[in-house]
Amino acid sequence: MSLIADTPEPPYYAVIFSSHKTGDTDGYTEAAERMLELAAEQPGFLGVESAREDLGITVSYWADLESIRLWKQQAEHRLAQKSGREKWYSSYKTRVARVERDYEKQP
Repeated sequence: MSLIADTPEPPYYAVIFSSHKTGDTDGYTEAAERMLELAAEQPGFLGVESAREDLGITVSYWADLESIRLWKQQAEHRLAQKSGREKWYSSYKTRVARVERDYEKQP
């Protein structure tokens, strides 16, 4: 069971990354794990949720747009983005949304 991110009261931002992988997965798992570690160290990072079947969806949560901009420009992340474009993803789309409300059920 994957964890649901523990986010603060809205508003905050979500970066939604949807993707289809190619057959070339060399280095992908290691890079994905490193990006999760690295993102968690970034100012403004609030959490992440991810699921993968045929379509992969990763949603990262951020305090503000500046935090998202800085993450996008982070050097190691930029290298991973380049590898994703060149070999790991046949298609992808990134969306940025402001979360106005959220609802939950806790166990």
